[in-house]
Amino acid sequence: MVVLSNKIERDQLKPGDHIYSWRQAYIYAHHGIYIGEEMVIHFTRGSGQETGTWKILDRLRISSSPLHNTCPNCGDQTRSDGVIRSCLDCFLSGYDLYLFEYGVSPALFLAEARGGTCTIASSDPTEDVVHRALFLLENGFGGYNVFKNNCEDFAIYCKTGLLVLTNIGVGRSGQASSWLAVGSALVSSSLRFMTTGFGGPALVGCGMYCVSRYVSDIGVRSDAVKVQVEKITDLFKED
Repeated sequence: MVVLSNKIERDQLKPGDHIYSWRQAYIYAHHGIYIGEEMVIHFTRGSGQETGTWKILDRLRISSSPLHNTCPNCGDQTRSDGVIRSCLDCFLSGYDLYLFEYGVSPALFLAEARGGTCTIASSDPTEDVVHRALFLLENGFGGYNVFKNNCEDFAIYCKTGLLVLTNIGVGRSGQASSWLAVGSALVSSSLRFMTTGFGGPALVGCGMYCVSRYVSDIGVRSDAVKVQVEKITDLFKED
């Protein structure tokens, strides 16, 4: 893995790979599971499916839907909602291709300045990953929530079978954890700045950001449990 960049070429892809592409000027990345033959299964909220709550977050959700509306393979998926299957071109929507890394060391995990690119957790075998993705394509993955149940959460579950069974905190998504970690770091730094110089707040903020990212990773969370994909539908009904 190259620190800060997991960019790969199409001919390097293998079935079961967790892939992503950066959207909205690198503010947000859209994630999915490559299943072979230039096809990707991913979790999305399409255009016209805005929740009307936080407009900025709604725009990020919309950015996860394919931008092409005349694809001969996929048709018009701009208003698609939930777990869908798209060709690789529609999934990427003109952006670059990246590979999400599994089983990285804590040092490499923290060396990645941005969340949503790797995890300490290990991946399950390819056949399990593809089976989960195909099952969820037919049965769904609950309602889309940018903080607790987004496209990265979907892909991480397919790769690991791990779910966070709690209503407290964020889901499995590294990028959502990073957004919240930034908020925590800014608050801590601001409070520290009232009593010290600039150096102290900077160190405190950096430390808070790293700690928040680390403890939120699916590979170290104590509330992450293995859940059979066949039980997913019932779990989301309970929510």
